[in-house]
Amino acid sequence: MTRAVDLLRNKFGVSQLYKHDVKQDDEIILTVYWHPLTIAERESIQKKSSDDVNDYALQMMIEKAIDKNGTRLFQDGDKASLRREISASILEEIQLAMVNAGADKEVNEAKADLKS
Repeated sequence: MTRAVDLLRNKFGVSQLYKHDVKQDDEIILTVYWHPLTIAERESIQKKSSDDVNDYALQMMIEKAIDKNGTRLFQDGDKASLRREISASILEEIQLAMVNAGADKEVNEAKADLKS
C-alpha cells in the first residue's frame, strides 16, 4: 500500500510542472512554466509582500514563473515595471493559471489511485 505522503508527493509534489500560454489573437506571446507553490514558498512570499492581495499575487508570479529550461522569467527588480507598465488583466491571467493549476485533473487522478 502506498503511503499518503508518497502519493501526494508523486501527484502534487514540486517535480510537477505546469504551463500557461499568454496569447494575443491566437498567437502565443509568452509561455510561462512553474512548479507547484509549497507552504514554505508561500510563507517566504508573504514576508516579501505587503498585506495587499495584488502584491502577494504579483510577488508569487515573479518568483515562480520560469521558462522551459527552468530559468526565472522575472527578477525581483521587475516588480515596479510589471505594476506600472503591463495590463493588469494579463498579469491576473498568469496569476490565476498558477493558482488554479492542477486543481481538477490531478485531484481526480489521485482519488482514482487511492481506490486502487
